[in-house]
Amino acid sequence: MWAYESVFYQIYPLGFCGAPRENDGSSASRIGKLAVWGPHLKKLGANALYLSPLFESDAHGYDTRDYRLVDRRLGTNEEFAAVCRSLHQDGVRIVLDGVFNHVGRGFWAFQDVLKNRENSPYKDWFHINFGGNNGYQDGLWYEGWEGHFELVRLNLQNEAVVEHLFSCIRGWVEQFDIDGLRLDVAYCLDRGFLNRLRSFCDSLKPDFFLVGEVLHGDYNPYLQEGMLHSVTNYECYKGLYSSFNSLNLFEITHSLLRQFGPENWTLYKGRHLLCFVDNHDVTRIASMLQEPRHLPLIYALLFAMPGIPCLYYGSEWGAPGRKEEGDPALRPSFPAPEWNALTDALRSMAKAHRESRALCYGDFHSLLLQNKQVIFERACEGERVLVAINADAEPFTAHFNANAGRARDLLSGETHDFGGGSVLPPFSAAYWQVY
Repeated sequence: MWAYESVFYQIYPLGFCGAPRENDGSSASRIGKLAVWGPHLKKLGANALYLSPLFESDAHGYDTRDYRLVDRRLGTNEEFAAVCRSLHQDGVRIVLDGVFNHVGRGFWAFQDVLKNRENSPYKDWFHINFGGNNGYQDGLWYEGWEGHFELVRLNLQNEAVVEHLFSCIRGWVEQFDIDGLRLDVAYCLDRGFLNRLRSFCDSLKPDFFLVGEVLHGDYNPYLQEGMLHSVTNYECYKGLYSSFNSLNLFEITHSLLRQFGPENWTLYKGRHLLCFVDNHDVTRIASMLQEPRHLPLIYALLFAMPGIPCLYYGSEWGAPGRKEEGDPALRPSFPAPEWNALTDALRSMAKAHRESRALCYGDFHSLLLQNKQVIFERACEGERVLVAINADAEPFTAHFNANAGRARDLLSGETHDFGGGSVLPPFSAAYWQVY
């Protein structure tokens, strides 16, 4: 599966392109900005682009009005198709946000229900009680997503709903040649629907990638045969930043051992979870870390731990943004990509990850673990990579059994001699390919 060897990059198109927050019916051509950033992704080493919602919606994209049309605030289907062709020519795969649990109040079928009530042919597309009412005073009650009544929950056990969604996905493949879907709130989706979705997508395109947004609990039900290829690794998202802020690398390492370690009871060995340090829903990592010098180190862990690394646009150069400041702070429009020392470091990490079978597929073994230092091994098909992190402001001399005398650092290109211990400079990371 191509996704298991990729570096993902996430963009929230409505914010990225500077679209108005509310859809007032005015049209504009903004979507071409995605293609302009194609060379930046290529230079950075990201070869898969995950796009948050871009279809016609009431406001933020997760409140869909029509799955068949690109949001008029962004442009047209034809303009987005040209963007996809350009990105594919740059070697970038495209994964769209599949928001199938709910739609917006402006969704065409729900508008028909509001108009025609019991006589609407779409009344069973939703969970509706015509004897109730809601905060919008519609004279009917309906189920909203987690109490958010601007988001009307779809009835995924209604065959007409499933057929409509599948026809839209087919259209996305035919028009835009997309390579996969990220399923919004996958933990809310009917398991039978997920199984049918996987089978349908497999029939559309070889290696069509499905990743689900799952927050907590056991990920295995979503990763069974015939279900999803991947889910979001929120467990390690928290462990990554918390480990650095508390100077307690035991936290993230124990999570990784629980998920991918050598024991038989390990939860997700051989799986490829989508891993990240920030996204459109959470505070950006540059605003989350207490020590700015830990910023390249947390990315060093992201690219070296088991899973598929995903970067959020702007964070590769350390853009700030706090969740408590609202969505616009997390989903801004940058006039152009920036490049600095952090971006340079991430480019080296991305290259090392994509070119190393061990970093893409290898087992996980902890070799040395202290509060401020960790060294672990990733090994696959005879390749061994030792990942060393020193989160301390002081150098650290590491003594551990590497079973090798020399190594090449995949980040710096320099050779390394393990004789007499390894000195880790302050705030440093290394990927040692041993031989």
